[in-house]
Amino acid sequence: MEDSKIIELYNARNELAVAETERKFGKMLFSIAMNILSNHEDSEETVNDTYGKAWNKIPPEKPDFLGAWLGKITRNIAISRFRKNKAQKRSGIETMLSELEECIPSSENVEAESENAEITGAINRWLETLEKEERLLFVRRYWFGDGVSELAEKSKIPPKKLSSKMFRLRKKLREFLEKEGIAL
Repeated sequence: MEDSKIIELYNARNELAVAETERKFGKMLFSIAMNILSNHEDSEETVNDTYGKAWNKIPPEKPDFLGAWLGKITRNIAISRFRKNKAQKRSGIETMLSELEECIPSSENVEAESENAEITGAINRWLETLEKEERLLFVRRYWFGDGVSELAEKSKIPPKKLSSKMFRLRKKLREFLEKEGIAL
């Protein structure tokens, strides 16, 4: 079903909207949650929470790209759940977030939503400067939360070489953001 038709179902408060959302985007949303939480049950709850949030936000919101919009909700819920569950050991998502800490300011330090939009715009402009392979690696790692070993296997790049490549990409991002005048 087309995204616009699914959104129409939400607008009509038709429960079929959730079923169609799950059919079309469920696997992707679960993958995002699982990459962050590494827990099947928590990931399922996160995806269900995503459906609930979508139900409550549409209307009035009208997402242009439903999959990306849902992915962002899932990612935010999963990170919040991760932070709640955080305790014993350093996991993949914590490593991923700490890698990005040095080049992207914390949302707790950002005073207004407009600053978040500015940062997002700058990152998008930076991503456009990358070659397709680098852009895909960066997005798979830092948006979808793929682990380095999983990403190395998918991209057929040795893990050590991939880690070095990701380090260089983070460095480039930091330099770009500094040139854009974004305080780090």
